[in-house]
Amino acid sequence: MDWSRFARTTGVVVGAVALLATRALAGEAAPRRLEGEELKSLQQVHDGQWGALAPQNLAKKRPKAPFDMTGTWFVDLSQGFDKFRFGPPYPEFLEGGKEAMKGAAEAAAKGVPYRDTIGQCWPAGMPMIMTRVWPIDFIQLPTRITMIAGFENNVRFIYLDGRKHSSDDEAVPSYNGESIGRWEGKTLVIDTRHFATKNHWIDGGLPVSDEFHMIERVKMIKGGKALEIEYIMTDPKNWKGEWHNTKRFDRLDNTDIQEVHCLPDLNEHIPGTKAGQEELDRREAAGK
Repeated sequence: MDWSRFARTTGVVVGAVALLATRALAGEAAPRRLEGEELKSLQQVHDGQWGALAPQNLAKKRPKAPFDMTGTWFVDLSQGFDKFRFGPPYPEFLEGGKEAMKGAAEAAAKGVPYRDTIGQCWPAGMPMIMTRVWPIDFIQLPTRITMIAGFENNVRFIYLDGRKHSSDDEAVPSYNGESIGRWEGKTLVIDTRHFATKNHWIDGGLPVSDEFHMIERVKMIKGGKALEIEYIMTDPKNWKGEWHNTKRFDRLDNTDIQEVHCLPDLNEHIPGTKAGQEELDRREAAGK
């Protein structure tokens, strides 16, 4: 993607909106209306492609989906609490992965957090968001599955309307990536790429690079009471070959997710975060 052009366009639109808002608050008449490319940039319009929620897209004839994920789900911990993680076993790590494993072990021995950027309100992102022990909502429509995690209300979109992935120069990297789903028999296959990399980790501070790629194979099992998701992850900059892991999620029909926000000023009350540890150290130094 041409980031300089993206930044310039976004800056122009944001600046214009801010100026209009300031003048409106001051009681001045708006000097002009946003039109043309400025307006399209603000609306994030995609020429030639209906949005996932457009009536024209929802009304298209499609084969009936083999199953409906709509509901609230919780990671299966029946084999032990530690099973929420993606490893071990781990693949053969390269330099970045080896450094992370060493750093995580040293931090654990000292009893301090390691790469705790989630505690600083950075997004967990995929796939780590699937390892947070909070309920997750899925809302399935013919054109898109929307995932809303109870943890920080992290939102993910999985498109089912036949669109293709954005090209590398058009994609805007994000922490959950760009997810395109397709049906293979009774299995939902989700192909996700274009991930943001800054402070984006898997298990114990393991990094992802701009070449991180993830395939998920989702099956409905136990008569609709559970989801089985196989994760196939590759990142040639951080490990060799494919990293496979399978998780199960149980349907919860007697709960709802709540509105949750990560607020930095509250994290000092959570010892597992960097801010929390600093607050504990401060209190110990003060003799409290």
